[in-house]
Amino acid sequence: MWLLLAFLSATLLGFYDSFKKKALHDNAVIPILFLNTVFSSLIFLPFIFLSSSTRILEGSIFFVSQGGWEVHRFILLKSLIVLSSWIFGYFAMKHLPLTIVGPINATRPVMVLVGALLVFGERLNGWQWIGVALAVVSFLLLSKSGRKEGINFKHNKWIYFLVFAALLGAISGLYDKYLMASPQNGGVGIDRMMVQSWYNIYQMGMMGSVTLLLWWPTRKRTTPFHWDWTVVLISLFLCVADFVYFYALSLPGAMISIISMIRRGSVLVSFLFGALFFHEKNLKAKAFDLALVLLGMIFLYIGSR
Repeated sequence: MWLLLAFLSATLLGFYDSFKKKALHDNAVIPILFLNTVFSSLIFLPFIFLSSSTRILEGSIFFVSQGGWEVHRFILLKSLIVLSSWIFGYFAMKHLPLTIVGPINATRPVMVLVGALLVFGERLNGWQWIGVALAVVSFLLLSKSGRKEGINFKHNKWIYFLVFAALLGAISGLYDKYLMASPQNGGVGIDRMMVQSWYNIYQMGMMGSVTLLLWWPTRKRTTPFHWDWTVVLISLFLCVADFVYFYALSLPGAMISIISMIRRGSVLVSFLFGALFFHEKNLKAKAFDLALVLLGMIFLYIGSR
């Protein structure tokens, strides 16, 4: 069951990236991101309300536990990290081909692994080092593919935005490990549903401020905003993908190493969207680069067993 849910989460994430690309086409980034946080918050607000005022959800997977500032301060930091990653990532997604964004995003497990090496003092074995090496080689080959489309990885600021987004995403993954771990294991021990519900609320407040203070006064001098129904789909697919992921982890026998690797398979869906619907170029070379990334993920999984 948890294996099927992992594949479902990966598929939903792939659609999320594809809808995001569609919504950002010739559109203003900041209001799109703000609306994403609004719709995501609207999805989780009923769960927060019902959990705090009734006993309907008690004992279910939808129950949101309560906590004071000593807990919410950690979720607030989580919101800041994720939102920073999204801001960089959304701008990169708008200006770069989906077939380049996907493979680079797929290297996040490598960044998490290196982060664990530096932060938690974990050691990599031979299999994991091979996975890291393949990810580095795939990045170099991807830069060669990008050059054919006039995208110089050394001088293109959107590539740096994408790398910053991936790095912050990796930091978020490491921080999740700390948030979810029990106090006995050196963590905070926060309920997953509480984190997922409240960090969306905090992000909405942050993005509301950014939209009002930075985008609204300059909206007539920048790319205009136009409504696209894929904005709703972005929020829906992301929330369901994350919820399915967390639920899969809670099932007996679930292995986080396998689930995390399968989730990176979302890049296959977004790559297909880039090829079939956005008609992107140099697909053969990029497909080879993508295959190296996925092979690297397999080596990381073997090394983590």
